[in-house]
Amino acid sequence: MGCEVDAGAPGTGGIPSGAFFSVFFNHRNTVAKFATAPARAAATGDVGPDEHLHGAPMDLSNANYLIYAEGALGVLSSKTATSAIRYLPERVAAVIDSTKAGRTVEAVLGFGGDIPVVASLEEGLSAGRVRPTALLVGVAPRGGQLPPGAVETLVRAASSGLDLVSGLHQYLSDIPEVREAARASGAAIVDLRRPPADLPVSTGLARNVDALTVLMVGTDCNLGKMTAGLEICRGLRERGERAVFVPTGQTGILIEGWGIAIDAVISDFTAGAAERLVLEGAQRAGPDGIVVVEGQGSLIHPGYSGVTLGLLHGSLPEAMILCHDVARTKIRSEGVYDWVRMPSLPEMVRIYESVAGWLRPASVIAVALKTNDVSEAEARDAILKVEAETGLPATDPVRFGPEPLVEAIRSFAASRREARRVAPVAG
Repeated sequence: MGCEVDAGAPGTGGIPSGAFFSVFFNHRNTVAKFATAPARAAATGDVGPDEHLHGAPMDLSNANYLIYAEGALGVLSSKTATSAIRYLPERVAAVIDSTKAGRTVEAVLGFGGDIPVVASLEEGLSAGRVRPTALLVGVAPRGGQLPPGAVETLVRAASSGLDLVSGLHQYLSDIPEVREAARASGAAIVDLRRPPADLPVSTGLARNVDALTVLMVGTDCNLGKMTAGLEICRGLRERGERAVFVPTGQTGILIEGWGIAIDAVISDFTAGAAERLVLEGAQRAGPDGIVVVEGQGSLIHPGYSGVTLGLLHGSLPEAMILCHDVARTKIRSEGVYDWVRMPSLPEMVRIYESVAGWLRPASVIAVALKTNDVSEAEARDAILKVEAETGLPATDPVRFGPEPLVEAIRSFAASRREARRVAPVAG
C-alpha cells in the first residue's frame, strides 16, 4: 500500500538516477544488488568484484518477508516489523519471535490477521502463509545495532538463499560472515539506511517548489509520524488530491520504495538530503500536488533534535502536522531523559513555528494523535481536549481515520492556490 502518484513516470527533477542511496529504489521499487558499493558506483554500475553482490536486479515489490523480531515484537519495540505488517500484510509470511511463538500477529499487536509468530528461522521457512523470499530485520533498537544472536540467524537465512533487508545503522553488508554467506548463495543484501555519497549542502531550493510541502513533526520519537503521514496521504488521494509521501526513514523506504534515511546522513548534508527529497516529491506530485514529508525525532529530544532541525530547514515546509502520544507525559526512554520537561501542545506549536520561521514561515495546521494505549472513550476525550487547547483539528488517523487532518491540509492548499492565483494581480 503506497501513497505515490504516477509511479511509472521518470520524475527525477534533474536529480541523477541512483542518487538517493547506495541501494537505489526507482519508481517501480526496483533495487540493484549493490549493497556494499558506494552510491556513485551503484548509480553508474562501475563496481569491482568486491563491491557488489551478484549484480542482477532485485524487485522488492515482489518480495515476501519472513520478519526477524526476536524478543521484541510490539508496536514500539519493532517499528519496522509492525509497519510491514500494517502496510504489506499480504507479503508477510511469518514473524520470528520465540517469546511469542504459537500466537498470531493479531493476538500480539491487535492487527495483522493470522500471520503466524514462529520460534525459529526454520519454522518460518516451512510454516509461513506464503513462501518467503527475504528475511526482513524488523527491530530497530536504540543505536541501530543488531541484537545478540541475530548474526547467526542472518547467516543461516542467507545460506538458505533468502535475500536480507535491513534498515539498521549497522549495515549487514559490512558484517563479514553475513556478506560471505550471501555471496556464496547468491542472496542480495539491501541496507535501506545506507545514504548516497553525493548529497549536497542545502541551498534552500525546496522553498521554490510549486507543490505544497507538509512536514510531520512531533513531541517525541516513536509517535507514529510515518504512519500518520501515510494515512493522511491515502486520505488525500481518496479525495482526489495528487499526494506523494516522502520517506525519510528506513521503514518508509521499505513501504514506498524510495527515499533517504535522514538519520544516517552526515550532519552537514542532512538539510541537503531533505531538500533533494522534497524536489523529487514535488516533481512526482506536480504543481498542484501535496508533498507529505515523513518526520523524524523532535526538536526537544536531546538525542535526535539535530536530525529534526536539519529535516525542518531542508524541507522548508509551509505547513506542519504535530504528532503526539496522548499517554506520554515525558520523553520515552528508560529513565535517561526523565529530566526533560515535555512542553504543552500549544508550546510545541509555538516552538515548531518559531524555528521553522527562522528560514520560512510555516504553520502547524492540525494535530495527529496516537491513542492506542488508552480506551476509545479516553481517546475521544483526549481529541476534544487537544482541539480545545490548540484550536486545531485533531484525531488519531489510524484509529478513527485521517479525515480532519486531510481536510485541514486541503483547506490550507486551497487557500494557498487562491493566494498564488491572485498574487500577480495584487502585486
